[in-house]
Amino acid sequence: MIFFKLLFLFFFGSVCGWVIELFFRRFGSLKKWINPGFLNGPYLPMYGCGTVILYAACHIPLPKWALVLILAVALTLLEYITGLIFIKGMKIKLWDYSNRWGNIQGIICPLFSLIWSAIAAGFVFFLYEPLQTAALWAAGNLWAIFCIGILGGIFLVDLGISFNISLKIRKAAAQLKTAVHYEELKAAVNEKRKLLYQRVKFLFPFSNVSLPDSIKEWLEKHKK
Repeated sequence: MIFFKLLFLFFFGSVCGWVIELFFRRFGSLKKWINPGFLNGPYLPMYGCGTVILYAACHIPLPKWALVLILAVALTLLEYITGLIFIKGMKIKLWDYSNRWGNIQGIICPLFSLIWSAIAAGFVFFLYEPLQTAALWAAGNLWAIFCIGILGGIFLVDLGISFNISLKIRKAAAQLKTAVHYEELKAAVNEKRKLLYQRVKFLFPFSNVSLPDSIKEWLEKHKK
């Protein structure tokens, strides 16, 4: 039962985070409709892990203000570790705060730590109890468990496909001695599709393209 509760919370947070980042990229950073994140489906695992951390922390017998402070640090640390793993291990930048004040390695910055603090406060004061009720219902409902299982299977397949793509990107990026901004690369591939009068792909954006050539073209454009 606990397993399905946590799985429900993980996917709830992953999907909600994907929606937030989708609109942030459209109206904030890239000004384009780009499928955010590393995977193809509508979920961001970092937000899912963050939701599980938030939920688990709410069981600690501390004042709510203390929980918010601890969770703000925990979410910032989660963001840093995730970003570092992708940059150092896969040569992929999923986000870049290099132009923001006080950033550390372009991975974390005070502005987004403040945003994580606001999210932590919202969860602790307003979302914990409704999500607790929803998670208990999902863990005890056969159809909900079935849907969670299907989503979990799709997620694992997507993870395998995306990891295979990341290995190809890592190989090309290592040869060029750079880390690739994943979503800028997606946008560049879609722009090229438009020029060639091909269908722009929101899902599976790297299908039927040469990743080494696309990365070289993105890098040349990025240097200008």
